[in-house]
Amino acid sequence: MDAFYCSKKLVLIAIAYGLLLLAPSGRSLGAGPQKRFGSIISFGDSLADTGNKISFTSSQASRLPYGMNFPGGPTGRYSNGRLIVDFIAQSMGLQFLQPYPAKKDSNFSGSVNFAVAGATALNSTPSYLSMGSQLEWFKKFLPSLCNNISSCEVYIGNSLILMGEIGGNDYNGPFLDGQSKEDVEKLVPCVIKAISSAIEKLISQGAKTVVVPGNLPIGCSAAYLTKFQSRNKSDYDPKTGCLSWLNNFAQQHNTQLQEELNRLCRLHADSRVKIIYADYFNAAMKFYTDPAKFGFEKATIACCGGKGPYNYNASVPCGVKGSTVCGDPSKYVSWDGIHLTEAAYRLIANEIIMEYLHD
Repeated sequence: MDAFYCSKKLVLIAIAYGLLLLAPSGRSLGAGPQKRFGSIISFGDSLADTGNKISFTSSQASRLPYGMNFPGGPTGRYSNGRLIVDFIAQSMGLQFLQPYPAKKDSNFSGSVNFAVAGATALNSTPSYLSMGSQLEWFKKFLPSLCNNISSCEVYIGNSLILMGEIGGNDYNGPFLDGQSKEDVEKLVPCVIKAISSAIEKLISQGAKTVVVPGNLPIGCSAAYLTKFQSRNKSDYDPKTGCLSWLNNFAQQHNTQLQEELNRLCRLHADSRVKIIYADYFNAAMKFYTDPAKFGFEKATIACCGGKGPYNYNASVPCGVKGSTVCGDPSKYVSWDGIHLTEAAYRLIANEIIMEYLHD
């Protein structure tokens, strides 16, 4: 198989399908062939959840200030506005992805989102928070999208599959509960194996283009910066103020993920399956390293939160009494200390396209 299909950046979308995203200034990025995917099928966690979590349980994401900059207000998105998946959908001329529960009782053909906040790659409790459950939802939902195995393979094959980001929550729980880096590192091979298994299942159902994002730089997260505050200056990256050891861990996950994706590429060489690693980490590190260049005034301080040095307090999360919201979320990278703002998500999406345009 051509090594192009094992690209380490999410550039295939721009190359083959001419996606078009808007820069913060409104300037369009990219042009090219107008062939597009017919739909998007999305899996993952809160970085991609467009309303699934609030179908199962109450969440601050269903209320302001979440969604304060999203058309129509709060929808269950864990940000002030659009997510990366929203920008991708818009660039393809598709509507925003609806959450799975909103679609499962209707006759419908098109994009659908199974991502749910809190989801893990490994099996979890409650069960709906596992990636395996999302795959089961998809399997049950397929009959409403296609009539037989052949038509389902065509539908899936013509769809862009977004597999994540997934895996971050497998580490968040142990880290924030105080487990050591060495203990959490033992989970990485298991998480990678679970992601790989999910990709294999989707390929067996007809998937032809699967995009798999890596982890973001968690050492720049206000939640982690608050939890692991240190007097040891050597713990921090002097350029960003991020915790170096946590970012190194995220890169450890990303390196192993890329190695596994390359293995899958070789395994499916004859079937022309495209498996693309989306480098969220390095896309984000650009604006953590030089926030002013990208229009940000605050990189590691949350826009919405419960005060403290990073405006993050696990006891006073965004949206509850006692929390505060910044005046202009577009000047912040972090939305609530865990998730990013629409402005940051937009830049990550645009960066992916620009990697191709500037080659």
